[in-house]
Amino acid sequence: MPIPVPPAADRSPAPDFDALAGPYRWLEYLSFGPLLQRSRTEFLPQLTSCQSALVLGDGDGRFTAALLRCNRVVRVHAVDASPAMLRALTQQALPDQSRLSVEQADIRHWSPHPGKNFDVIATHFFLDCLTTAEIRDLAARISPWTSAGAAWVFSDFSVPPTIYGRIIAAPLVALLYRAFRLLTHLRPQALPDHAAVLRAAGWTLANQHSRLGGLLVSQLWRRTPCIPAAPESVS
Repeated sequence: MPIPVPPAADRSPAPDFDALAGPYRWLEYLSFGPLLQRSRTEFLPQLTSCQSALVLGDGDGRFTAALLRCNRVVRVHAVDASPAMLRALTQQALPDQSRLSVEQADIRHWSPHPGKNFDVIATHFFLDCLTTAEIRDLAARISPWTSAGAAWVFSDFSVPPTIYGRIIAAPLVALLYRAFRLLTHLRPQALPDHAAVLRAAGWTLANQHSRLGGLLVSQLWRRTPCIPAAPESVS
C-alpha cells in the first residue's frame, strides 16, 4: 500500500515551466554552457546495471535520454508537473520510448503507485524548486519504494562556505531564484538543506563532484541497508 501523504498546509499550484520547455536547453547553454548537463550525467557510469529508475523534474529530459542510452535494460518512470516538459522529455527519449513511462503530477504531493520498486532516484536541478520541508516529505514518501543500496543521484546549485561563495555564488543563486520566480511563479527563495534531509531519511553520501568553484554540485547517495537488531539473549 502507498504511504499516506500527510496533510499539506500548502496546496499552492506548482510552478509553471511550460513556457520554458522550448528554449530551456538554449537558455542553459547561454548561461552555463555544457556544465549543467555534465553535472547531471556525472554518475551515469555507476548506473549501468540499474533496472528501474524514478526521475523527478528532469525538465526537457536530457538526463533521462542519456540514462536510457547508456543502460539498455533500465525502465524509467519520469514525473513532472509540466505537460510541455514531459512532451519534450518524451521526444528526447524517442529511440527508447518502450522503456519510458511518464506521469504528470505535482511532485510535492505525489507517491509511487503500488508495486513499484526503484533502484535509482534522479533529481537534477529540481530539488532547489522545493523547500526543505517539502523535500523531507518527498523523501519519506519515496524512500520505502527503493531497494537496499539504491542510488539517489542529485545535481544542483550550491553556495560554498568560502569568500567565492559569499561574493559570487550567493548573489548568482539569488538572481536565478528571482528570474525563475518571474518566469514560473516559483515560490522557494533559498536553497534547501537536501543533505540533512537525505541523511535523516536513511541515505548516505557516497560520492560528490563540484564545478565552478562549488557553484555546481553532483552527488551520489546510497540508501543505507536496514540492519536488524540483534535478538535479546534469554537466560
